Amino acid sequence: MSDKRVKKVVLAYSGGLDTSIILKWLQTTYECEVVTFTADLGQGEELEPARQKALLLGIKPENIHIEDLREEFVRDYVFPMFRANAAYEGVYLLGTSIARPLIGKKLIEIAERVGADAISHGATGKGNDQVRFELTAYALKPDVVVIAPWREWDLRSREQLIAFAEQHQIPIAKDKRGEAPFSVDANLLHASSEGKVLEDPAQEVPDYVYSRTISPEDAPDKPTYITIDFAKGDAVAIDGVSLSPATLLAKLNDLGRDNGIGRLDLVENRFVGMKSRGMYETPGGTILHAAHRAIESITLDRGAAHLKDEIMPKYAELIYNGFWFSPEREMLQALIDKSQEFVAGQVRLKLYKGGVHVVGRSSPYSLYDQDLVTFEEGAVAYDHRDAAGFIRLNALRLRTLGQRKKKLGL
Repeated sequence: MSDKRVKKVVLAYSGGLDTSIILKWLQTTYECEVVTFTADLGQGEELEPARQKALLLGIKPENIHIEDLREEFVRDYVFPMFRANAAYEGVYLLGTSIARPLIGKKLIEIAERVGADAISHGATGKGNDQVRFELTAYALKPDVVVIAPWREWDLRSREQLIAFAEQHQIPIAKDKRGEAPFSVDANLLHASSEGKVLEDPAQEVPDYVYSRTISPEDAPDKPTYITIDFAKGDAVAIDGVSLSPATLLAKLNDLGRDNGIGRLDLVENRFVGMKSRGMYETPGGTILHAAHRAIESITLDRGAAHLKDEIMPKYAELIYNGFWFSPEREMLQALIDKSQEFVAGQVRLKLYKGGVHVVGRSSPYSLYDQDLVTFEEGAVAYDHRDAAGFIRLNALRLRTLGQRKKKLGL
């Protein structure tokens, strides 16, 4: 139902067919001025065509916003998430999920700047992205109006979308006239594919779906060795060369791609309640995740490390479900960031045919004490005989329980 009070709306616009249809639909249904926002998150696509498409559809030049967000994306969203070793349901590195709060934040910033009444997005009514965009929007601007065309319009098929485009003279690329074999979302952290040919979880992902990685079978027969330097939990250099966050992740993506690293075939539980099968490629993120856990293994105290592992599923779930700007995510982030104070040093990795193998780690803050763990005799502040009392104390309750069972004949 259109709201005639909406005079100006900011649309998250990719320049593709769906968002171009949404742009025209907003103009005709709401009779409002449309402002477009296109984010460069490292998706690897030329963004100038989005500007030209918007101009073609009647958008004023001053109402077209295209921003390079790659550094902000990695520095303020990806890296904080990787400090937590976040993986939804234990495996998904949240490449799509972590991009949505930044896009939502920029939509609100532009809306405030241009005096818009509403924002709009192209997420469908079945997916998680509608939730992520809108929870972000309401957190940052509680009174914002959100227009979600896929929940309002009556365009229910590809044929109807094409007919709408033809009616309103929206250019349609030849490859867009047929049914898309699968849908893709991409940014600097990952590429995800789902739908159509991927909907049957019993069937292997076809080779043509992969776009960010070569097949592990086709990867070089000789391993690639690299080092990653960390400071306060964030990667800062590769092979001794300091790099900006986005440049560093892009370099890891190249290394991961060339070694067939980062493929994930996953059936996940969507926030809206259904199961979904997707294929994710996260080459650089997979390397970074392994390296970060390796540097933590020698710099984090056992209690801190185990606590982080306990809260990680909750933290990952908050990001997956769209609660990046919630107080509980911010509280967990403060705890996580505190743990990273001494997470610094260097990790050496071997990349080989789809695998990431940690082969060395060192840190000026290492808690690893070779004198303590060695089997050789040395000047060590550890008496083997102390272990007997330690074990007896820990066994006390178990022995008590055992005595009761014996007394009751159990």
